Amino acid sequence: MAKINILPAKVYNRIAAGEVVDRPYSVVKELVENAIDAGATEVEISIEKGGKQLIRVVDNGCGIARDDLQSAFLPHATSKIAKAEDLENILTLGFRGEAVASIASVSRMTITSKTADGQCYSLTSNGGELGQIFEAAGENGTDVRVENLFYNTPVRYTFLKSDKGEETDITNVVSRFILNRPQIAFTYYADGKKVLQSFGGGDEEAIVGVYGPSILQNCYQINAERHGIKLRGYIGNQNFSKPNKSYQSVFLNGRYVVNATISAAISGAYQSYLMKRQYPFYVLHITVPTQIVDVNVHPNKIDVRFADNQMIYGCIYSVISAVLDGQSRAMEYIVPSKHTMQVVEKTASEAQLPTDTAEEPVAVEEERTERVAHRAEVSYKSTLLDEEPKTSPVLYQLEKGEEAQLDRETLKKIPGVELPFNDVDPDDGYVPTIKKEDIPEFTGELVTEEEQRAKGLFRKCDRIAAAKQLHKKFPDLYFEPNILRVESPDKTSTDKPTAEAADVFEENKRYLEQLEKEHQTYRIEIDSCRYVGKLFNTYLLYERKDEVLLIDQHAAHERLIFDKLRAQMENKATSSQPMLLPYELQLNAFEATFIEERIEDIRAMGFTIERKGNNTFAISAIPLLLQGMKVDMFFNEILGDVSGFRSIKLADLLRDKLAMAACKAAVKGGMDITQEEIDRLFTMMDGNMGLKCPHGRPVVTKITRTELEKMFKRKL
Repeated sequence: MAKINILPAKVYNRIAAGEVVDRPYSVVKELVENAIDAGATEVEISIEKGGKQLIRVVDNGCGIARDDLQSAFLPHATSKIAKAEDLENILTLGFRGEAVASIASVSRMTITSKTADGQCYSLTSNGGELGQIFEAAGENGTDVRVENLFYNTPVRYTFLKSDKGEETDITNVVSRFILNRPQIAFTYYADGKKVLQSFGGGDEEAIVGVYGPSILQNCYQINAERHGIKLRGYIGNQNFSKPNKSYQSVFLNGRYVVNATISAAISGAYQSYLMKRQYPFYVLHITVPTQIVDVNVHPNKIDVRFADNQMIYGCIYSVISAVLDGQSRAMEYIVPSKHTMQVVEKTASEAQLPTDTAEEPVAVEEERTERVAHRAEVSYKSTLLDEEPKTSPVLYQLEKGEEAQLDRETLKKIPGVELPFNDVDPDDGYVPTIKKEDIPEFTGELVTEEEQRAKGLFRKCDRIAAAKQLHKKFPDLYFEPNILRVESPDKTSTDKPTAEAADVFEENKRYLEQLEKEHQTYRIEIDSCRYVGKLFNTYLLYERKDEVLLIDQHAAHERLIFDKLRAQMENKATSSQPMLLPYELQLNAFEATFIEERIEDIRAMGFTIERKGNNTFAISAIPLLLQGMKVDMFFNEILGDVSGFRSIKLADLLRDKLAMAACKAAVKGGMDITQEEIDRLFTMMDGNMGLKCPHGRPVVTKITRTELEKMFKRKL
């Protein structure tokens, strides 16, 4: 009996749907791409219940003839390509021929279509089972209805987000289509309510339609070409940033993509201008020859690969950095428009730099040379000058005798440098700085770990020994051996762990918990302390019996403010301070949903916040204890975690933000406070000497008389 089964279409279409159609937004993406490829100039998208109940896409494209209607539902059926050679020159958004068949296999799908010189016909598929073709009434173009998505795959359905969450993702997809195809008129409805609309009026109208009119005042419009690579669109100026990456869109040859090389090039150009956890705004259209890019990497067609990553990086980096740094060649890249000139004049005014003559940007570039000398343009100098780069950008710096910063993955590829702790968090913020002489057997080439093993350059060694060796090369890297050791009772046999050894970690855990509890309950009588002075306007000194207590005035005040804010939030007893004028919080769809889902928790903090429009919130009152706070910065902190903390309760997220707010509101180190304020602060501590600030730093430390006498050699 044969063991290899030939799967029927109903089965393998459902398997393919797992890659092509994972969520409602991917259905919208595939259907709109088909509409665009059909030459549509008007596209209408409607959804109900986050696309779970209904997704409808109507276009005025070329339509589907009656004879092709059944073929449209078949797998690998497409009008975009005909032979293998066509894969080398793909200019359409779709080409794989998998989308319609995959969608039809997990939904009830109806296609109604009419060509310019034919009749209108309709065909319905129920979970992949085709019905009969019927004559229908309709305009030129195609009307696709997808109902009850994943009705026959209940496991997949359970993994979907809430209706609002799915709607948000669809809104983001539609927004990118508006930005990608500004010459097409889009209308988007969610549960009967118009959410987005564009009229096909061009790039500027599309930007305004998605992000609002104020966005153009903070952007440069660019149009450049280098080495056959064309770059156009809008980039935020040096002082314009966003708290997350949801404001970044890149379209490669008319297709929305997410690519690490492009992202790194843009981030590198902005590196000297953005603060930590701030991200640039950009909407960029990049056109490259089809021969140097592979779009057939994944069924979702979002990921692409380049034949020469360095050339792509260098071209994008050089254009954007020239504009941001005010270099003379930036005049060739910036599109002169009313909004762009306002940005240039505003930026030059803030920097107090001239903008009138063509020669003056050269002086601007020279003035900023010292500030941006360390940036990666030096690394890609050979690429920008049409020279063949000999090594990677980072190692190019090392060859020139400069210091370089390497990420974890790059460091692992350099021969002779061992990084043995695989359990260390690669996102802990540590980036080692190394020099050429730090790398033994340096050849200027990056090789994989397998190649290192083949060349005998990589050797396995004890984890702690290797860590100590690495510590010698990088003194700033903190490493400390584990002080908890488990030994067998007889200290001779270590082959099998004993029951006592197995319980040691539980005992250690209980010990640490008990120690933390003792710290929290370490209280003294405040009357037993005598204030004797302060050091550096930061540390308050109190004498108590045979010891001196040193209190960090900032950490103490910060902890007290934090405890008060947290208690009020948890008890929903926060007092509010009305604002003279309401503050309008302008967000995108993703951020607006994030705030909407957590709006009650935000109100519990003491904010009075109401939704004003689709993506606009009005804040009319703030917590009384946070008077003087910058509302935009506070919400930017919250929105900065919009991706990384979506699975965490907002109460925890906001407590972290409260800690930051308390830190800013507390008395600072070095501030000369009065004796009355010192006494009040000490009284508010209520003798709790085990306090820590919200960020984990100790509030109080002590020095005993014995320790002092040992310092002065009075005692041994």
